[in-house]
Amino acid sequence: MLVVTTHDIPGQRIVKVVGLVKGNTIRARHLGRDIIAGLKNMVGGEISDYTKMIAECREEALDRMIAQAKANGANAVVGMRFATCEMMDHAAELLAYGTAVVIEDDV
Repeated sequence: MLVVTTHDIPGQRIVKVVGLVKGNTIRARHLGRDIIAGLKNMVGGEISDYTKMIAECREEALDRMIAQAKANGANAVVGMRFATCEMMDHAAELLAYGTAVVIEDDV
């Protein structure tokens, strides 16, 4: 499955637009990690637990979007984007979305 942020793919032709596809996940932070992050915030530097958590969220949302695209008969997603929002204190949603399409080589 080819996933791109552009709306076209050099060397490929979009032959069918399948439609909007999306995948999301909602994650809550762990109290223990929040305490460590608060301490890290005082001295500065990367909060690696949060970096790892958000990377896992992105991959999960992306995998779910790709699964929906495949289930709908697409072989690519164009215009892919990520969005995030806070759902409640210490919990956020990460959404991956784009347009599922069928592409073929531009001959």
